[in-house]
Amino acid sequence: MPKLLEVIVTSVEEAKEAEAGGADRVELVRAFEVGGLTPAPEVVEQVVRAVSIPVRVMLRENASMSAADAHEIGALQVRARQLAQLPIDGFVLGFVKNGRLDLDTMGEVLTDASGCRVTLHRAFEQAGDAVATIQQVKSSPAIDRILTSGGDGSWRQRKARLLEWQAAAAPEIRILVGVGLSASRMTEIARYSEGFEFHAGRAARVPHTTSGTVSKELVAKLKALL
Repeated sequence: MPKLLEVIVTSVEEAKEAEAGGADRVELVRAFEVGGLTPAPEVVEQVVRAVSIPVRVMLRENASMSAADAHEIGALQVRARQLAQLPIDGFVLGFVKNGRLDLDTMGEVLTDASGCRVTLHRAFEQAGDAVATIQQVKSSPAIDRILTSGGDGSWRQRKARLLEWQAAAAPEIRILVGVGLSASRMTEIARYSEGFEFHAGRAARVPHTTSGTVSKELVAKLKALL
């Protein structure tokens, strides 16, 4: 059975290209070169009108994995409230504080966006004990995806972690595997479990950089591998 493929996009044109290539969902960001920041509301509205596949939207105002201060949290709350009025599939966010996942800040940001689903992004990888963090995440019913590439180390180490984390996360949460630029690793890990979904950024772009442009041909190739 084909696995779900999510593609990072930054514009209406890229979202259309991803959908044309067979993407099952898009993650909409701005400033992809710093890992993705919150896109403008007008861009979000244009994208959800332009495509029929689900759209998840980044909520992040700086390039770190933490919220700078109360002012920034307030700005994120406002943006979350605005975007929750649109037919998005959910948000992408995550914060770390003192080496632990900061669910309190996530809850504050989503105060006026109850009911929206959430992908916990790679802040997860900076939150200490991963299995314990997954159990912590399960206390937040809004979170249904964790985006991770398996952490540091060799592919063998990362693969083992991905399988361990997927087992710990199921059935409430699905692991969204960041594929990097290795299609072979994507197809290898896809064979192990039905529980994984896959997330492509540079691998879906020409050239394979954050400044590249999403290509429906590359998206189609990635989707075919799944």
